[in-house]
Amino acid sequence: MQSDPKKLVEKNKNLTHSELMKVVSHVQREQGDWILHSLMVEGCDVPFKFKRKGNYQSLKGARVNMTYYSEQETVAGMSFEVMKVVRIKRG
Repeated sequence: MQSDPKKLVEKNKNLTHSELMKVVSHVQREQGDWILHSLMVEGCDVPFKFKRKGNYQSLKGARVNMTYYSEQETVAGMSFEVMKVVRIKRG
C-alpha cells in the first residue's frame, strides 16, 4: 500500500512535504543492522537522514519528493538540526 503524503501531513502537523528537491550529496553507511542514509539537497544547509535495511542506488543529482520533520541531534555535546525523513520517492 502506497502512503499518501497529504494524509500523512494532515495527521501530523509537524511533518513537511517537499517535491522535486535536487539531491547534491548522498552518503550511505552501516549502523548495526541498518543502513543510515544522509542527503544534502540544493538550497538547504541541513542534512536529511533516514534508515533502511539495504543500500539504495545513489540519489546524487536526482529529484526527490520527501516528507520529513525537524529534530535536534547531539554530537560531542553540540546540538545540530537534522531533518528526519518519513517518506522519500524519486520525483
